Amino acid sequence: MSEETPGFEEKPEVPAGATPDDAAEPKKAADSSEEEAAAPAGDSAAAQDTGREAALLAQLDQTRTALGERTADLQRLQAEYQNYRRRVERDRIAVQEVAVAKLLTELLPTLDDIGRARDHGELVGGFKSVAESLETAAAKMGLQQFGKEGEPFDPTIHEALMHSYAPDVTEDTCVAILQPGYRIGERTIRPARVAVAEPQPGAAPAAKSESSEGEAPSDKDTDAPEKG
Repeated sequence: MSEETPGFEEKPEVPAGATPDDAAEPKKAADSSEEEAAAPAGDSAAAQDTGREAALLAQLDQTRTALGERTADLQRLQAEYQNYRRRVERDRIAVQEVAVAKLLTELLPTLDDIGRARDHGELVGGFKSVAESLETAAAKMGLQQFGKEGEPFDPTIHEALMHSYAPDVTEDTCVAILQPGYRIGERTIRPARVAVAEPQPGAAPAAKSESSEGEAPSDKDTDAPEKG
């Protein structure tokens, strides 16, 4: 085995007749190859960054689309819930009105008895207090009485039980209230039972003829010469 002498480095053998520049060419070639190898590595990293950015943008678009869909679903669900609440509240009010109307309808005969007792002067003492308390409670529940003498006859709220003619009316008129009507709000639970009077047949033409008889003669008739 040969021993290496310290302090001396092995130099590449240079062919005879070669210059020192020729010896440096292999080193330059090696450096250029390293640079060429490093350049593709940098381009690859940039391409990877671009691809990663494109993937993130695509994922962001998908997330935005999903968020828009979920928001639309939430708004639609909220609208359906609001409609459901309004429908339930409307049904609850309708059921309550029907129940109240049914209860008050059962009390109408009692209220009629109270009215007749008042008309005959029999509503006195403790019975009067009880009757007034019952009428007040019914009014608080929305019960309203209607039907007055002299008002025009309306078949939607009046029920004619008697019929007659009268010379002093110009249209069908309620001349007597036989039984008052009741309503709750706009809902009629019992029509008013009334006696109806119609205008007297021929009354209007007669009144017209009377007025024509009472008219003063015209100037034409006054100025006409008398026939002798």
